[in-house]
Amino acid sequence: MLLRADMADRDLTVRALGLTNRRGSAAIFTRESGVAAGLEEAAMVLRGRGVEVALEKGDGDFIQAGDVLLRASGEEAALLPLERVVLNLLQRMCAIATAASRMQERVRGYSPHTRIAGTRKTLWGLLDKRALHAGGVGTHRLSLGDAILIKNNHLARIAAREEDAVAPAIERAWAFRGESAFIEVEVRGQAAAREAAKAFLRLREAAGEDYPCLLMLDNMTPLEISSALDMLRRESLWDAVLVEASGKVTGANLDGYAASGVDAISVGSLTHSVEALDIAAAIS
Repeated sequence: MLLRADMADRDLTVRALGLTNRRGSAAIFTRESGVAAGLEEAAMVLRGRGVEVALEKGDGDFIQAGDVLLRASGEEAALLPLERVVLNLLQRMCAIATAASRMQERVRGYSPHTRIAGTRKTLWGLLDKRALHAGGVGTHRLSLGDAILIKNNHLARIAAREEDAVAPAIERAWAFRGESAFIEVEVRGQAAAREAAKAFLRLREAAGEDYPCLLMLDNMTPLEISSALDMLRRESLWDAVLVEASGKVTGANLDGYAASGVDAISVGSLTHSVEALDIAAAIS
């Protein structure tokens, strides 16, 4: 669906130049180092128009400038119109995988257990999520139906103050945990973080379940997050939740969030504003 608009049934330029009955071959290569992603999707696009494809790299492979990612052969009337479609796909997906991998490696130097994750701020939906996975980071939710994520707009409809809203919200969500991969609540202050962790601990102990409960510390500075984590440890709430830092995380401040020791750091820029990797095609 995302690529269909670019995959026209006819290419007027190819027809005008009389290239409709000729065969050709293409090599897709990278001009930059990075991480490969989107190769299976690119092959699917080409094979759907009768083009033969041989993959030279696989998703998740590290690539260097000059490496060929795939080779293709077929009618020029199919190769030429799809060249830009395939390049757009690979440039974006490889860029996301590359940025994700580099962020994860950078975070590992501060906190080996901390995991980078993407967000739902994506332009290409599941394609972006697949690229994140190829880069070795978490994808968070794939859709709204995967898990329960209680955000500030939800809390505002339960109580005026988030610290008063989190416990009843979590209690309501708890009944649906069988349908959810996890339950997570977003808070923006330490008081709400305390109440949320206490609610999760109480419900887990009552149910006798080791169910995944997540606490998202949203739009908090690394210093504020470190203070919240100290509170959770001090009040014996640390083991009740996994803690995620989210909101306004960039390459400039990533180190501070990683040093705080959170379990996960979600980064929207990986998918909403990534810069394309330089990938090109040579057709002969």
